[in-house]
Amino acid sequence: MTTLEEQIDIAAPVLAAWEQLHRVHEYPQFVDGVRSAHSHGRNLAHLGVRVGGSEWSVDTEITDRGRGRVMAWRTLDSVHLRGAFALLPLDPRHTRLQIRVEYDPEALHREFGGPRGFAQAGAIERAVRDDLEHFRELVETRVSAADGHPATDPHHP
Repeated sequence: MTTLEEQIDIAAPVLAAWEQLHRVHEYPQFVDGVRSAHSHGRNLAHLGVRVGGSEWSVDTEITDRGRGRVMAWRTLDSVHLRGAFALLPLDPRHTRLQIRVEYDPEALHREFGGPRGFAQAGAIERAVRDDLEHFRELVETRVSAADGHPATDPHHP
């Protein structure tokens, strides 16, 4: 298994980021390739995913850990992926989101095609960074709209 870890600072309280992570139906707004998403049951989500011109259905199990600070997930079918989001409050108005993703590079290549080796790892890193940036934009926009003033983040010009 290969492990990828990334993080991003968000100009929003930890609760705002936590709530957004749990809005499964909104994953298509910030996760590239996810075309549809909905929760079913207590800890399950169904994702419609499009990668490289092909479409897949992916079922995931989501569990909360760490007293409202860690959301772990794993796929239940197809390619086995797993990971976790961890939220760290920096201060009352800023949060660090850390993501950890574990995947089997060969299994990903067999299922979805695309590059191998360093090129594959680079493509996955770019996709995760882009998704984190979209997540930050979504959360900060919502927080600033609720507060009535623009969001500011000292870590992001």
